[in-house]
Amino acid sequence: MSATGLNTIEKKAAFSLATVFGLRMLGLFMILPVFAIYGEQLAGYSPVWIGLAIGAYGLTQAMLQIPMGILSDKFGRKPIILFGLVVFLVGSVVAAMSETIYGVVFGRALQGMGAIASAILALAADITREEQRPKVMATIGMFIGLSFTVAMIMGPIVAQYAGLSGLFWLTAILTIFAMVMIQFMVPHTVNKAPKGDNIALPAQIRKLIRHPQLTRLNWGVFILHMALTACFVTLPKQFVNSGLALEQHWQLYLPALLGSFFLMVPFMIAGIKKQKETQMFSSMVLLLALALFLLWMLPLGFWTLVLLIVMFFTAFNYLEATMPSILSRLAPAGVKGSVMGIYSSSQFLGAFAGGVVGGAIATRFDEQVIFLAMALLCVLWFIGTLGMQPLKKSKSFSFSTSLESEEQADVVAEHLINMPGVLEATLVYQESVAYLKIDEKVADITNIKAILNP
Repeated sequence: MSATGLNTIEKKAAFSLATVFGLRMLGLFMILPVFAIYGEQLAGYSPVWIGLAIGAYGLTQAMLQIPMGILSDKFGRKPIILFGLVVFLVGSVVAAMSETIYGVVFGRALQGMGAIASAILALAADITREEQRPKVMATIGMFIGLSFTVAMIMGPIVAQYAGLSGLFWLTAILTIFAMVMIQFMVPHTVNKAPKGDNIALPAQIRKLIRHPQLTRLNWGVFILHMALTACFVTLPKQFVNSGLALEQHWQLYLPALLGSFFLMVPFMIAGIKKQKETQMFSSMVLLLALALFLLWMLPLGFWTLVLLIVMFFTAFNYLEATMPSILSRLAPAGVKGSVMGIYSSSQFLGAFAGGVVGGAIATRFDEQVIFLAMALLCVLWFIGTLGMQPLKKSKSFSFSTSLESEEQADVVAEHLINMPGVLEATLVYQESVAYLKIDEKVADITNIKAILNP
């Protein structure tokens, strides 16, 4: 295994793909901090339609995420990514030109149909070496988090000067920029990463949905994004009611989000160093529930909102950052693509459900009840986390093999699983690939490669 850092192609791929992913998510997130207020100016306004407009992209994303990944395996990554960006561009233009809430909902649903996340991650896997792949994936994840922070700050500022349609036109411009990057900056490649490593395999999905530990994370990310989307059906209004004009909301989001990033890091370090990751994870779910309960219970003055938003985003950012890592360590060897496909679909479905439920609650009850409903869901999530198993230190790798029969693969797999540091072994001799989950500090990589290529 190479100990060197990213090579030139990997650096280029990491930056360009992360930027494309980030620009797309920036376009999706920018309406969150403003739509609850600006949406009232659209014909057909109602809280339910506001919720649908905020979360509509989640439903189409969830439905098409896995199919788009499979299509990218058949027709190539870049053509499918470019096609998805064109669909996203059309959705942005439709929303920008709409004067009714229904047109915006349709535009947002079209944006979600450009479901390119799985294809981008698959392309990143194709271009990078196995031992360097985590760095590239981490870069993409960092840009997603950064795009959310930038969106919370830019959304109110852009809306102040260009209105709601201006946000969507800016999204369209950013999408064109992303298309240029995909075409001219992302290295061209043919698929060289094993399928199970990066693309969801339909035959595996039903089995993995029933996996008890993975199910906890899938429901968890569903609830996390449901709570986020539902809260933004009312949260901007709460800021305005506390005396903060919409164009000044960035002055709250910027310190709150930066503060939450600084606060979550010590918790992450403590959990890893003391090997209390599952306990820290449960604590953060409880902190999220507490922030939501207090948003429901307390009179929401300016400083109360600042404190509770910092609490909320400290928990949110911690959970958002750690769940993919936990997922990759729990995922059975050789099915990372399928595991991530289910996880991503759960995430986007949560965003859709949050918009629908938030809008429905705002129609029938006081909008504060949204916080109570989401807090109760987080309490249920907390109870579910108590059954999480302790996490083992491991990494998943794929190796080429020269095995020629199923019988030979069975013998080698049995040999591997009894080796020190090998936690799981899955051999697919038809594809000449072996998927292993190993503890790098214990396993002998050279010996493993020798066994796989007798």
